[in-house]
Amino acid sequence: MELEKARKRAEELRAVIEKNNRLYYDQDSPELEDFEYDALTRELKAIEKEFPELITLDSPTQHVGGTPSSKFSKVTHSIKMESLQDAFSFDELREFDARVRDAGITPEYVVEAKIDGLSVSLEYRNGQLVRGSTRGDGVVGEDVTENLATIRDIPHELPDAPAFLEVRGEVYMPHSAFFKLKEQQELEDKTPFKNPRNAAAGSLRQKSAKVTAERGLSIFVFNLQQCEGRSFTTHRETLDYIKSLGFPVSPRYNVYTTIEDAIREIQTIGELRGTLEYDIDGAVIKVNDLAARRVLGSTNKFPRWAIAFKYPPEVKESVVRNIEVTVGRTGVLTPTAVFDPIFLAGTSVSRASLHNGDIISSLGVGIGDTIQVRKAGDIIPEVIAVSEHGPGTEPFRMPTTCPSCGAPVVHLEGETALRCVNPECPAQSLRNLIHFASRDAMAIDGLGEAVAVQLTEKDLVHTVADLYILTEEQLLTLDKFKKKSAQNLLTAIESSKKNNLDKLLFGLGIRNIGDKAAALLAEHFGNMEALQNATVEQMCEIDGFGMVMAQSVKEFFAKEGTRDLLSRLEQEGVNMTWTGQKKGTALAGKTLVVTGTLPTLSRQEAEALIVQNGGKAAGSVSKKTSFVVAGAAAGSKLTKAQTLGIPVIDEVGLYALIENS
Repeated sequence: MELEKARKRAEELRAVIEKNNRLYYDQDSPELEDFEYDALTRELKAIEKEFPELITLDSPTQHVGGTPSSKFSKVTHSIKMESLQDAFSFDELREFDARVRDAGITPEYVVEAKIDGLSVSLEYRNGQLVRGSTRGDGVVGEDVTENLATIRDIPHELPDAPAFLEVRGEVYMPHSAFFKLKEQQELEDKTPFKNPRNAAAGSLRQKSAKVTAERGLSIFVFNLQQCEGRSFTTHRETLDYIKSLGFPVSPRYNVYTTIEDAIREIQTIGELRGTLEYDIDGAVIKVNDLAARRVLGSTNKFPRWAIAFKYPPEVKESVVRNIEVTVGRTGVLTPTAVFDPIFLAGTSVSRASLHNGDIISSLGVGIGDTIQVRKAGDIIPEVIAVSEHGPGTEPFRMPTTCPSCGAPVVHLEGETALRCVNPECPAQSLRNLIHFASRDAMAIDGLGEAVAVQLTEKDLVHTVADLYILTEEQLLTLDKFKKKSAQNLLTAIESSKKNNLDKLLFGLGIRNIGDKAAALLAEHFGNMEALQNATVEQMCEIDGFGMVMAQSVKEFFAKEGTRDLLSRLEQEGVNMTWTGQKKGTALAGKTLVVTGTLPTLSRQEAEALIVQNGGKAAGSVSKKTSFVVAGAAAGSKLTKAQTLGIPVIDEVGLYALIENS
């Protein structure tokens, strides 16, 4: 390759890689699969190796990909959290072994599974967890102590602990938790996380620790970063010590005296990965002797004493026997390929989503075609190509009518998906019912998915208004329902009538309207009738309410059947009025951050009080912060506030600030 051509290609590769780094590390939503990203990175490394003059300091080959988010306080790591050099063949592992031996070292190797999650640091002083942070760019990460503290596997106190201890681990989401979250997101018509790694990272970096706590995250600790008052000679010793303190450590960490034995262990781990409850994207070989590690040192980005072997994605072929189209809660039509069963990444697979008509057209897939299937992130089956068209097959065409109710489907402007907009569509009624009864909507205790399925299958409920005319006799026909459970559900349904208007609006499942947007509408317009008659322009006058949301609300109220539904709900006594307190103005224009444990208010209650009085409750301290409300055991946020000269008040001071204003 000529120099100028190489320069141009290197620039192209850097742009694509850096974009995906931002999406992967900072937004937890990468566009590229791991093997695609790895292939681009290998190509860039090859160019830079052939043309060293093209290497730049900001090249993604020279630094770790993440950048600290502005949502969290920054943490400077006293021990750099390095990345790992990747290998894609066993010969590359043998070359690694040769480099280690060329340095005069006769190595022992520890082999560990490479957990696919988010790398974090945990710091303890005198046995107490004082700080947890993300890797970030390896030098500066994010303070996520409160969120990490919600993970049950992470001990808050350590027995017989040293004065200071820092360990490094990988936060991950178990498959069971991932599928539960994905199902919930789909029921609520939210874009589901693509794989458990993105779900883990997105869950850990929530502004609300309450959300993190609900996501079922776990951790494996794999390295001792610092330990005052104790010394160790091998990595194996450090893992044994960490384990004795109560940390969940790498699930396998055997020691091998030859690279060939280490390679055989990597092959064994690879064969097991389809049976694990967590994702791994490779295996890691580490030099066991800590003194030898110091001799080998590190590059700008990688330690020279470790290397990660990346498993290739498994792709298999099968024949499409059918393409089924299902209808979601908001009417979106989703096609799914049904094919001859294949064994892929540890499980039998016979179905894979085709997402939408555009994907089908780009693939050119039809019934009878031979397709290539892989598991995205080793967990979600997806069709990636057509290997061979069957005799006389044609690309599948999406239906023009809803497969559930027969109503015409529409292609809304700006959307790829087709939708059924019939509010009485049976396929949508189940998901509408589950959403309506959910905790953040009407909170009808006892009306979960299993009960909702029975209510719709027995034709007892067609729209959510039918809930309010259910009888005890009808409920007693449901499986496992006795007199007490029927009475409890009827009581919960009756109680839901008193809910505030914002709960009802969110429960109605208006497209693009979440719980916060529903609250804005309810408070601003005061009652359902005023909202129904509001114009798009009037809705857009609300601070924080945009045109897309306003159009969605207008379209919802314009649908045939919506007014009848609301009329029925009102007739049954469901509240149609905003009954909450109007926001005060005492803290208008002020941004407050709550940290530590307050005497009488929980963090959520304190933040709600701030918002109720017109202020903004932020999650991190910056120069724009007006006040920091600090309680007991306040951590880095208090320190940063003091450094920036931001006023610090306690709970009493918060009340005084509101009253005096």
